Amino acid sequence: MHPTSPFDPQRRALLLSPTLATLAAALPAASIAAPAAAPKVLRIAFSSAETGFDPARISDLYSRTVTSHIFEALYGYDHLARPVKLVPRLADGLPEHSPDFRVWTVRLKRGIYFADDPAFKGQRRELVADDVLYAFKRAVDPANKSPMATSVLDEGFIGLAELRQAALDQRQPFDYDAPIEGLRALDRHTVRFSLKAPRPRFVQSLTASDILPPQAREVVQHYGETIGDHPVGTGPFRLKHWVRGSKIVLERNPGYREEVYSAEPAPDDAEGQAILARFKGRRLPLVDEVEVSVIEENQPLWLSFLNGQIDGLVANTGAVPIDFAMLAVPNGRLAPNLAKQGVQLQRNLRSDCAILYFNMDDPVVGGYTPDKVALRRALSLAYDVEREIRQVRRGQAVPAQSPLLPGTTGYDPAFRSTMGEYDPARAKALLDLYGYVDRNGDGWREGPDGQPLTLVMTTEPEQIYRLFNDVWRRCLQAVGIRCEFKIGQWPSNMKSALAGSLQMWMLGTSASEPDGQDSLSRYYGPQAGQANLARFKLPAFDAIYERMLALPDGPEREQLFREAKRLAAAYMPYKVLVHRIANELLHPWVSGYRRTPFWNEWWHLVDVDVAQRAAKV
Repeated sequence: MHPTSPFDPQRRALLLSPTLATLAAALPAASIAAPAAAPKVLRIAFSSAETGFDPARISDLYSRTVTSHIFEALYGYDHLARPVKLVPRLADGLPEHSPDFRVWTVRLKRGIYFADDPAFKGQRRELVADDVLYAFKRAVDPANKSPMATSVLDEGFIGLAELRQAALDQRQPFDYDAPIEGLRALDRHTVRFSLKAPRPRFVQSLTASDILPPQAREVVQHYGETIGDHPVGTGPFRLKHWVRGSKIVLERNPGYREEVYSAEPAPDDAEGQAILARFKGRRLPLVDEVEVSVIEENQPLWLSFLNGQIDGLVANTGAVPIDFAMLAVPNGRLAPNLAKQGVQLQRNLRSDCAILYFNMDDPVVGGYTPDKVALRRALSLAYDVEREIRQVRRGQAVPAQSPLLPGTTGYDPAFRSTMGEYDPARAKALLDLYGYVDRNGDGWREGPDGQPLTLVMTTEPEQIYRLFNDVWRRCLQAVGIRCEFKIGQWPSNMKSALAGSLQMWMLGTSASEPDGQDSLSRYYGPQAGQANLARFKLPAFDAIYERMLALPDGPEREQLFREAKRLAAAYMPYKVLVHRIANELLHPWVSGYRRTPFWNEWWHLVDVDVAQRAAKV
């Protein structure tokens, strides 16, 4: 509890001498300064460290969550509407498009400014059309090695791929000033996107406030290679303080425009209507600061919440640790001791999945020959996902049957495939059939060439991963396969994964838009080394993926989703493990929170009662 200010009016008479108290009573009330209101600080935690805040170079969810509150996209989603509803952010209205979905025109709102920064040399800097185009070009500039490069190129902006290739061929800096048909500023506040092929859902690509937001070119040039330390956007917050891997503090952007709380929950959505009634018309952001603590170990994370040091445990960045789930939500209900404290529970099936990928370029687990495909399918069949859910995830997940995520197009809860099967007898039969047998009698299988067969799975140092490792070790041992575990920190593992130097690694992924095709990008050949960590390259799959991009939603596209799911299970470049259940807890002094299915920005939309927190902590 904080000590009471000596200038608290209720204590002033006790602190002053009788003479001074009499004098103070005689002074006009206006001459006695009122105490400054305590800033509203939202305190949350990340369960893994961030890597940096340059949108063009971000590859992790934690950094993206920060940048989504500093930068803004042209469009976003209504915070309360379910099903989700697209709404303009920086754009002035919804986009116009040609009948064939190849040409899209977006008009920007006027009078939107970037946060003040030395790069602007004391001038207010208005958002203009060139800032939008600059972000897309930065994503494909070879010098940036952006994980978004292939995704942006896949949209088919006319001339953009050629501009990138020219920089590669000539070994010269990317020409940001070269005009191209695909990305044009029609005037200071109007952008036109021209695409090679129809893209009926292109507008969803304009909702990424975390990875493709408009950026000011002079800021990037001013900071150079340290731009990731100096994010400057148009959003509700700006970076105030950062201790890498430990603490991130955002503060209210004093130059943020007059933006008020608005939403359109469904008429029968009682929770959404109640939130709207409480906050409608209030100026954003509702809090003054956001303090993020990086707490990678589950026990300290859990204790930080119980002690009131953080205000909530929320997905995707740090929900209730699964090893404490039975304490927090026994049998799926909030624990009585937490309920008595007024703790709020939100529990739902997340639009995400946990996956294990196999490096298709690896000489042991990669490849497309029948024996390599058989090995991966056998490893999938040998793994007991239900045991993982019971023993490690404490029941807070459901088995996955495909790469498609709950709540996205293409996801079918009734779909079943070998992806979700556990059959060690069949796994052994497959291994025997394709020459993975124990030739020397030591209890471990060798490869078809007679060489020792040892898998290397990359993992993290936290206690929870030791439990995952134990389940994998036992399941693989049961079918005669030896597995070693290589431990590394998450950021380092991701860097190695992008470089293609890991054999196997388990990680999670979540939906960033309502369209399920985003999940299939992990299997798309041109995305190898980016979203496609497995480096899977199959022409038949790529053809399906490209056809889906051009089709409007409907039965034909749904059939292609089913074909893609079957190929994913047949070749098994990824073992899709589970869809996780999110148990989110918030203390009673936090109000306005609602789980966001596909987007990360919500810190500016919740309120904190600091007096109530001070009284209870």
